Amino acid sequence: AILLLDDCLSAVDTRTEEEILHNLREVFPGRTVMLVSHRISTVREADLILVLEAGRITHRGTHDELVAAGGLYADLYERQLLEEELAAV
Repeated sequence: AILLLDDCLSAVDTRTEEEILHNLREVFPGRTVMLVSHRISTVREADLILVLEAGRITHRGTHDELVAAGGLYADLYERQLLEEELAAV
């Protein structure tokens, strides 16, 4: 069985998101869970991240691999980091 969650964490704060992701890891160990999200924090610890552009997979890898490779994922990551830093000020 595959659990598919489509942008399920977009309306929650960071702390709640972390709790939900932690619980998903505990409830579904060794199972396939697919998270669709525009928030890097949601997918950051995933085993495999697929980046879609115009409906096509353009990049795949771990968070660290995708940041190192540059491209859309790295751009989104940098933008979201900046937004978090500005919100903290």
